[in-house]
Amino acid sequence: MTEMVFGAVPVRNGEPILPKWWRTLDKWALSCILMLFGVGMLLGLAASPPLAEKNGFDPFHYVQRQAFFGGLAMIAMLLTSMMSPTLVRRLAVVGFLASFVALLFLPFFGTDFGKGAVRWYSLGFASFQPSEFLKPGFVVIAAWMMAASLEINGPPGKAWSFGLCITIVLMLALQPDFGQACLVLFGWGVMYFVAGAPIVLLVGMAGLVVLAGTVAYSNSEHFARRIDGFLSVDVDPTTQLGYATNAIREGGLFGVGVGEGEVKWSLPDAHTDFIIAVAAEEYGLVLVLCIIALYTCVVVRSLMRLVRERDPFIRLAGTGLACMFGVQAMINMGVAVRLLPAKGMTLPFVSYGGSSVIASGIALGMLLAYTRSRPQGEISALLGRSRS
Repeated sequence: MTEMVFGAVPVRNGEPILPKWWRTLDKWALSCILMLFGVGMLLGLAASPPLAEKNGFDPFHYVQRQAFFGGLAMIAMLLTSMMSPTLVRRLAVVGFLASFVALLFLPFFGTDFGKGAVRWYSLGFASFQPSEFLKPGFVVIAAWMMAASLEINGPPGKAWSFGLCITIVLMLALQPDFGQACLVLFGWGVMYFVAGAPIVLLVGMAGLVVLAGTVAYSNSEHFARRIDGFLSVDVDPTTQLGYATNAIREGGLFGVGVGEGEVKWSLPDAHTDFIIAVAAEEYGLVLVLCIIALYTCVVVRSLMRLVRERDPFIRLAGTGLACMFGVQAMINMGVAVRLLPAKGMTLPFVSYGGSSVIASGIALGMLLAYTRSRPQGEISALLGRSRS
């Protein structure tokens, strides 16, 4: 009778964890994530050998490292997706606190690896980027605060989450890492909108972002150089954007052929920030559209399941994680085709990078955990009963 009224998944007492997890999981989203990782490994085989040769490593050195870190990411994703929403929230709080402390000490102990922005800790055998792990933890904590503010006599969670968001944005901007700062601000804005923020406030925030960008342009040479390069009518063919633009144009519909691309020999970040240029050159528009479709499927499937969710915390946290995942992919691909200024942001699960792929695995594990079917009345049923 309960199933007929609420459309819920039946509870089976004593059901083992794995069957229960598989029965309630969004299998379409999981399949798309695994395919994205597979595409990343395929493109890594094409993009990383030139860099490995330049650095004196085995031709597949970076591919092997990507497989190792990717394997850790898949394990982290699957384990996290098996957790309850409450346990995921506790994990997010611990991860956020550790990442926040690491971000605080980054100016003193971090390194820029010659890229002009202090974003990493060098561990010798690998590097660690705290901001990658900070994002999913921040989304969950901000959602928790906002959900608490919706309760009767609840705390001012929206104001607390805004203060925390601004603190993180300022810390990231000082690195400077304006791309991650914008991503954090966007994630908070989406959750705040879903939580019922007035549109006037969001428009005002957009104006403040424009004002902050103007100030940054006037005071940051790093920021101004990227904006000037983006606004320039002519693209310097010897820059990364120039190489990427030419590679995408040469690829056409079906590409120049596997292993026949030239951009990977010219772009120092062909295996990371501009991996989509390698895909477009060697495999053409067809593969690029497939990649876009996979990202779209993950985001849309997650939002479709979350819109039926009754718990405001789960709804807000899942929405923030899904939208942040999708927008990061949009930013990376938008930079490659010169729709956005260069931001130094990886393509989730496709680009090379230990911190990026492991953090993406944890974030998507949280999203899969929050979008699992639960034996509860959906929000539509609740609204219908309130109207009657």
